[in-house]
Amino acid sequence: MRDHALPESSNLIGQIVVLDLASPWVYIGRLAREEADYLVLEDVDAHDLRDTTTSREKYVLDCRLHGVTPNRRQTWVNRRDLVGVTRLEDVIAD
Repeated sequence: MRDHALPESSNLIGQIVVLDLASPWVYIGRLAREEADYLVLEDVDAHDLRDTTTSREKYVLDCRLHGVTPNRRQTWVNRRDLVGVTRLEDVIAD
């Protein structure tokens, strides 16, 4: 497995995922493909947490409960900036 690769068993292509970054950004969208240095998302909600008083956890939970509102058709996210990758359906809503 190459550096920064998602586990092969994850099978996340086509799934709605949450990408947590080391920066104040969070991306939620459908994982379209993996590139050597990037993850490519489609129908993406790219959200800068500095623009709101809502915490990362609350924002992601709201997306889980109420749906994702895309503001980008496609986004390339550098793997080097990733802290975590989670399927949106795996966010605990209770």
